Amino acid sequence: MNVTEAVTSRRSVRQFLDKPVDRSVLERVLETAQRSPSGGNTQPWNAVVVGGDELTRIADAIKAKVPAAPMGENMEYEIYPKDLDGRYEAQRRAVGKGMFDAVGLERGDSAGRIAQMAKNWDSFGAPVQLFTYTKKYMGPPQWSDMGMWLQTVMLLLREEGLDSCSQEIWAMYGTYMRELLGIGDDYVFFCGMAIGYRDPEAPINGFDVPRVALTENVKFLGL
Repeated sequence: MNVTEAVTSRRSVRQFLDKPVDRSVLERVLETAQRSPSGGNTQPWNAVVVGGDELTRIADAIKAKVPAAPMGENMEYEIYPKDLDGRYEAQRRAVGKGMFDAVGLERGDSAGRIAQMAKNWDSFGAPVQLFTYTKKYMGPPQWSDMGMWLQTVMLLLREEGLDSCSQEIWAMYGTYMRELLGIGDDYVFFCGMAIGYRDPEAPINGFDVPRVALTENVKFLGL
């Protein structure tokens, strides 16, 4: 698989097969991903890779929190800006509609939509989670570096025939996630990433996720 194939075949997978992921494959991916770029070679990313009973423990602990705090508790950063508007907000809403339409959930089916979103806590059936965090004093450039590392990991997973779904939803309980993972108070929890093998028959893994035309967000000067 070349880079273009990895990029174009990567998507946020929301239903995985009941198939284990070999630890040696994950180690190979993460070892290669260490070559990701970062400003001043700071390499600000940190991660905990979790599976098996440990992943069940963490998922059960978060699910126990949700009924009393369905909108999150002690979030350490805003997942979306409060003033998100224009095409950015339109794109966010459109992908949500596409996802719910794919599984036949009408706009008024609040219970069904909540149940679908709750599948996040079971990693959509994936056997592995990669939880990412960084030092609290890190700024936007280092968060950008962390994003480049995550993208590199996702593309290398595709090369191995694996799939993923980045899940910032875990950050809704950021301080609690740090407690569950044994991460110190001088860090900020960023996100999870479900890792496994996609279910190719699941409709939720096949709906269209369009991208804007290049002319909408890129300009060429002097070329």
